[in-house]
Formats: sequence, structure tokens, C-alpha cells
Amino acid sequence: MKKANRSAGIAHRAGTLVILMCLMLAGCVETGPMQPSAVDPGVRGGAAGAGGPLNGLTADETTFFNDGLTRFAEINAVTGADHTGLGPRFNSNQCLSCHSQPGPGGTSPASNPLLAVATLNGAKNVVPWFIKAAGPIREARFKQQPDGSADGNVHDLFVITGRSDAVGCNIAQESFLPAGDPVTGQGGNPNIIFRIPTPTFGTGLIEAIPDAAILANMNRNRPEKEAMGISGHPNSILSGNVNRSGNDGTITRFGWKAQNKSLRMFAGEAYNVESGVTNQLFPQKRDETPGCLFNPTPEDTLNFAPGATPTAVISDVDAFSNFMRMLAPPSPAPDTRSTANGRAVFEQVGCAHCHTPMFTTGKAIASGSSTSPSAALSNQPVHLYSDLLLHHMGSALADGITQGAAGPDEFRTAPLWGVGQRIFFLHDGRTRDLVQAIAAHRSPGSEAGAVIRSFERLPTQQQQDVVNFLRSL
Repeated sequence: MKKANRSAGIAHRAGTLVILMCLMLAGCVETGPMQPSAVDPGVRGGAAGAGGPLNGLTADETTFFNDGLTRFAEINAVTGADHTGLGPRFNSNQCLSCHSQPGPGGTSPASNPLLAVATLNGAKNVVPWFIKAAGPIREARFKQQPDGSADGNVHDLFVITGRSDAVGCNIAQESFLPAGDPVTGQGGNPNIIFRIPTPTFGTGLIEAIPDAAILANMNRNRPEKEAMGISGHPNSILSGNVNRSGNDGTITRFGWKAQNKSLRMFAGEAYNVESGVTNQLFPQKRDETPGCLFNPTPEDTLNFAPGATPTAVISDVDAFSNFMRMLAPPSPAPDTRSTANGRAVFEQVGCAHCHTPMFTTGKAIASGSSTSPSAALSNQPVHLYSDLLLHHMGSALADGITQGAAGPDEFRTAPLWGVGQRIFFLHDGRTRDLVQAIAAHRSPGSEAGAVIRSFERLPTQQQQDVVNFLRSL
């Protein structure tokens, strides 16, 4: 008995010591046994289920889709090629390099192509610390300029200096030091934030959703949303409404912060910012250093050559737009008992308040040769799992960048279709683990906080069912 009492006393003192150490070192409290958490099963295997055209395209629409796909994969050079205008500063030399997982139009692939792009054609670029062979493609933005004023712009990774098709150009590559963790992209230069490519599957359907449908969904179940701290977009250009275009007041919906109104704007900006190619939407080079300007601008224009076919007349930007507009949404995996239950739990805990399961398109035209609504785009269900609104995601996810009406911690609700075959998560690709990405939504000040706490209180099997459901999309 004395031995048992002595053992109990030792155990009690040891437990007290552990609690005291915990309080001193980590500020934690005793919470009882930790509940097992769900596990991300990883990227879903099988066929890509994405990258092809919408069902029901006409022969004419299919021709424009295929033309856009071909140009989406074309490699740009500075001079002396069919597709010219690369640089002077750029992130990559083709659309497909950034948008290829799990098929054309997707997102960052498993094997990062930027390492080869950095030194192509004799270029002297050093690969930045946050670009790794097995890591995501990352775009870098600076929060502030050297004088302390707001920046927010993309600072391209590479320059054309040293390339055989850019003789005479001699500009310095941007510095992104000091370095941090190359896998997560965290802990380096505090003035830099990262973005990974957004997938473009089904974006023509997203473009065809009426503004009225987005506004109606925003107002649906408002008391329930407000009770959970979900507010949509409280500090928009038009107070109380969603993210609005500064040009015409309609709802913007593309990009991490819903900063782009249309697929044509999205394509034109990317061609200029990511590849440095000027076009009729963005006709000036971002760096006009003498000796580094080799072509008349804009470099990508309409082509009214005698006898040109309809597809040959349109610009690359319009071809990219057609490709994305007619690109089919991802195909989900067949339901299992777990994924069907996960779908129901996903809605029960409130995830669907922001990740709206479905919209319906209005009447929309697919290609530039059509004058009547496209059957493939019009009155179609859009199972995107997004409300297309901006939400506060809190301090741990804030990027410090303001774009239009989107503040430093606000992001568009990311569409979840295709998440089953996505490799990298969150706006900066900091994790490959879907469960970690879910937990990150419980950031201080995040509108998703109450929902994530509800999710984390679920029995482990129900949590796993939700994760399995997401990986089935």
C-alpha cells in the first residue's frame, strides 16, 4: 500500500511539473486526451478528370477551344520566334507551365518547371530560394516599396539578361533575400508574399453566373451566417455588397482576391505580368530599360492578314480566353459511403455558407464567332463550391496586400471543385496537407473560425468523411 501511495505521489508531482512547464514554456492549459484528427489521403489517383472541353460544344466552338489550347502551350521567346515578347522581366515563358495539374488549365504541377526556365537560352538567373523542384510555382509580391509606401505589385522572378535572343539587355534580377523555409515559403523576407496559380477549370461557367445570383446567395441564410461570424464583404466599394469592379460596378470573380472581372482581363494581365508580353489590354512593358526593348508594342494583337482563318485573326489573349471559357469543370470521383456522409457533414457544420455548392449560369456566348447563346455555357449547373465573395481570413493568412476592395486579410472563397487532385494549398502553397489547410482557416480574426471549431469538435470519423469528400471533388 505504501508503495502504491508513493507511486501515486510521484505520478501526481510529475503531472504537476508537466503542467507547470507547459504553462511557462507554451502558455497552454491541461485539456485532457487529444482527439485523433483526420488524415489527408493525398492527391486522388486515376484519370485527370480535367483539362478537356465542355460537353455540348459546337464544331465551331471546339475549333476555337483547340486553338486556344495550342497557344496555351506555346513557348514565348524574346525575338526570332512565332511567339515573341518575353520579358524583360518574367515569371515563366508559357501559360501551361503554371497551369498544368492535373491537366491543361490547372494549377501548380508536382515538378516545378521554373528551374529550367531560369537559365533557358543562356539566361543567367539564380533560382529564388522559394522555388524548389518539388515545390509550388510561386509569384512574388512586395508589400512595400523601399520608401515605405504601399506596393502590392508582382515582382518577376527572372530577367532576359544573357539570353541569346536578347543580346544587349543587361538588367539585374530582383533580390528576394533573406531566405526562409523553401517548402512553406514562410520566415524569409517579411516584405514578400507569395501566390500560387489558380486553376482555370470551369471558369467559363463561373464567368456566366449572373451578378444577381451571387447577390441572392450572399443574402441567403444571413442570420445563420452572421451568428457564425460570416459577413461576406463588409468593406467593399459599394458598402454592404460584394467585390465590385471599379470600372462598371459589376461583380469581379477571378484571382485570389477576385481582382479580375473577366477571363479576357485575367488572360491579358497574366500575359503581361507573368510573361512580359504586351497586348491590347496591357500595351506597355513593365520594365522599359533601354537596350531591353526589342519589339514594337503591343506584341500580341489581332492579325488581319489576307486570307487568315477566323482562329488566326484573334490574338493570343483572346485565344487563351476562349480556351478557359470552354474548359470543362473537374469531374468528381463516384460517391462512397464516406464521401456521401462527408458532403452532408460539410453542410451541417457550415462550410457551405461560404463554399456554396452550386450556382446556375445565365445565357452566355462561348466563342467570338457566335451570335447566339452557347448550349454548353447557358443555363448550366456550376458545382464550384464557392460564393465568389471576399471574406476576412484573419491575421495568420493575411498577405498584407490590398487589391481593389479586397483588404490585407481578405480572399475570394476558393472554388473547391478539383481539390481532390490539387497538390498545394492556400494562397501561397505553404502546405500539401489538406487537413492543415482546413486548420489554417481558424486564423485569428477569420470569418471561418466558428465553422472550423465546429469541424474540429466532430468525431474523428466524421472529420475524415469530410476530408474524403473534399478529395473526391
